[in-house]
Parts: sequence; C-alpha cells; structure tokens
Amino acid sequence: MKRALAELPLHNGKAPAALFDRMVRLAGAVVMAIIDEHGSDEMLRRLADPWWFQAFGCLLGFDWHSSGLTTVTCGALKEAYRIYGADLGIVVAGGKGATSRKAPEEITRFADRLGITGGKRLVYASRMSAKVDSAAVQDGYALYHHSFFFTPKGAWCVVQQGMNERGRTARRYHWIGESVADFVCEPHAAIGDLAAAPRADQRPVSEDLLNMVAQEAAPNRAASAALIREEPDHFLETLRASVEGPTLFAPARHALLPIDVDLARLGRIVAAAHRRAPQDFEALLGTPQVGPKAIRSLALTAELIYGAPVARRDPARSDRWADYAYAHGGKDGYPFPVDRRLYEQDIAVVSDAVRRSRLGHTAKTEALRRLARLGG
Repeated sequence: MKRALAELPLHNGKAPAALFDRMVRLAGAVVMAIIDEHGSDEMLRRLADPWWFQAFGCLLGFDWHSSGLTTVTCGALKEAYRIYGADLGIVVAGGKGATSRKAPEEITRFADRLGITGGKRLVYASRMSAKVDSAAVQDGYALYHHSFFFTPKGAWCVVQQGMNERGRTARRYHWIGESVADFVCEPHAAIGDLAAAPRADQRPVSEDLLNMVAQEAAPNRAASAALIREEPDHFLETLRASVEGPTLFAPARHALLPIDVDLARLGRIVAAAHRRAPQDFEALLGTPQVGPKAIRSLALTAELIYGAPVARRDPARSDRWADYAYAHGGKDGYPFPVDRRLYEQDIAVVSDAVRRSRLGHTAKTEALRRLARLGG
C-alpha cells in the first residue's frame, strides 16, 4: 500500500462514556455489516489500511486529528467483541499500555475457545510484529499500543502505535498476515505518521534512525546474526573499542556512544543469545531480552566488521478520511459536536440492516449498497 503521510498530535484524555457506548454499538454494527457482505478476511484488509481505519475512527465520532483515534477505535472494537462474541466475526486482543502485553495470553485463550489449531502461530505473529516495531525499526517512536485482530480461520492483522514524546506526534503501524512473507524484510502493510510535517521522502536522513527490516538491510541482518554466533568476547571487544577508543572522525554525534549501551548488561544478553545460536535475524530478534539497544549495537558493529551498511530509510510510506468526521461530528467539537440523535439513528439503521440480512431479508442492505454507490 502506498499512502500519503497522516500525522496526528498526541492528545491526553479519553472518550466520554456516553460517546464510547455509541462507538461500541456502531463499530460492532459496521463490522458485522462488512463481514456479512464481504467476509472476515476483507474486514482485516480494511483495518490494515491506515486511511480506511482513519475514516472509520472519524465515522465513530472521535477527534479526527488525534492520536487517541487509534486507541479508542481499537478499544471500541474490543468491547464490541466482548458484547457480541462470535457474532462479530473477528476476534480482538491486546490494547493500550499494560493491556498490550496481555495480547499473547488473550490470543491463546480465544484460540483455544474457538478451536483454532494455529494459536501458537498467531501468538508468534503478535510478538514478532511488536518486536519489529519496537526494536528492529528504531524511528523515534516508542510503541505503547498493540491490537491484534484475527478470524476463526486464523487470518490476522495488527494495528499498533508508537509515540514520539519530543515531537508530540504518533505513528501507526499496520500489518496484514496474508502479505507477510518475511517478518524482517518489508513486512508492513502500511505505516502512517500520525502535526503537519514534510513528507517522509523530503526529510533529512537521521543518524539515529535504524531500519533493520528494509530490503537493503539484508546483508546487515545476516551479519548481525553471524556476530551472535561467534564468541561473545570478540563482539564485545570490538564494541568496547568503538565506544571507548579514539576516533579519526569528529561528527556531531558518533554512531554509538557509551550512553547508548550498558556494556555489562549487553554482555549478559549477548552471551544468552549466543547459547541459542540464532541462524538468522528473525531468530535473533525473537530472542528474549534482545531489544533496541542490543539490535543497534549489533547492527553498527556488523557494519564496522563486515562492511554491511545499516539502513536509515524512514519506513513510513507515502483522501478523504477527514470527511468522515462530518458524519456524526467529533468528541472535541470539530467539525461540530457529536449529534447524538443522528448517531442513535444510524446505529439503529445499520444494526437493523445486519439483523434483517441474517434473517434473509435483504431489502435494507440492498438500499445501503445503492446509497454507497451514489456516495462514491
């Protein structure tokens, strides 16, 4: 998916209870209507499209330009699953903050309940997608939200978000399982920068940016895994010399400084990883305790020893999604306060259409289709 950037400022606060209740009911009705018409796999594809997702959040009445649109929309979908269960058509796990770390446990529980034989594969997808966007992609955004959506047949997608506290902006990462051939080489369906800023291709390259899932980073990924398979002392001695020894160069900031890494702690992590002998970068990334600092140290040392350059390409890829805020208004009063009467009316229309369709009465859903064609 090639998309223009969408950047949103970080906002505090939460959705009012009365609005969130309506968001849950409308979100549930819309999801069921889409799945009845197009199937659950198509629902996942739409959630994996950052612009469709943004339009959906606007339709639900959240602030169209707020980072909270991601967390609240995902929260409404998870609550809809709690209420409607299997009738919703997709399963929702994870969430914001500490709840995000419960995703593997929730996936396992839901998969057991639904009799999904690929539960372990789904847990692996959840963990690896989070590990990629927190450690393999170091773009200045700290991951704080992870929602995992899957179907009874085992298809999945991920919507997760990171924050840049210094810039007060958010970036959302979208994954769709059907297009992930390799977790560590261009795996994203799309990434959106969620306060107006230049396009990604107009930004200067940052020395702090590290993109280990870029296609051109393949030699460095292989070299990083090879470093771990060697004796840890060799790697640590090279790293110690690079951060403590003299340098012939005088950049504004060295590639790696002592403040970036705790050598004693890194030594313990490297020794533990060495014992696992990871055969490739994906296995290395999946090693417990191997986080951003360890990956950065390995990547830069691999560049020094093997001449395998690190990739510093920003992974964000470059509509009418804000128009959808005019459907019901927005929580912050823009473009106008939420119209509760209209909101309830639309919940009733969509919910009734779903109920009638499932009973075999399709006249109302046909009318909705005709209306959608006119709107397009």
